[in-house]
Amino acid sequence: MSTPVTGRRSWLREHSELGVGLLLFGIGVLVLTDALTMDVDTAQRGPVGPTTVPTAVGIGLLAVAVLLAVDVLRGGRGEAESGEDVDLSGPADRRTVLLLAGVFLANAVLIGPLGFPVSGALLFWGSAYALGSRRLDRDPLIAAALSLVTFLVFDHLLGVPLPGGPLMGVL
Repeated sequence: MSTPVTGRRSWLREHSELGVGLLLFGIGVLVLTDALTMDVDTAQRGPVGPTTVPTAVGIGLLAVAVLLAVDVLRGGRGEAESGEDVDLSGPADRRTVLLLAGVFLANAVLIGPLGFPVSGALLFWGSAYALGSRRLDRDPLIAAALSLVTFLVFDHLLGVPLPGGPLMGVL
């Protein structure tokens, strides 16, 4: 004999994709709220301003959330992993995840005092190391070049100011 709690858990387990839809809906509401309450001067920017893209992204997130919920409630199910060469029965690689999390956290802490070129180089090199690259002769050079090119493109070509840190006078 099935109890109501067991039946409810079974229904939730069969419709677990609704959680993803709920998450997308929440993020969409957050993005739209932030975009619509943004303080902008339309005379300064013209008809297409800084709220255009966040508004479009928020509306897209809400639409995808609703479409996903409708699909799940109509009986749609996500496909199992079949295209990647991943053993889903094996344990997660916690070492890699922790190394990547540490590298991203270090970048967030170091970007202010060291600037983007240095912290970005550490981010790129640390990510490559965490993902398995052990070429200590080439990886730091590639990371430094990639970070410097990224800094120059964003700071000089796109006009997005990134912190330069101690290298601000040189770059």
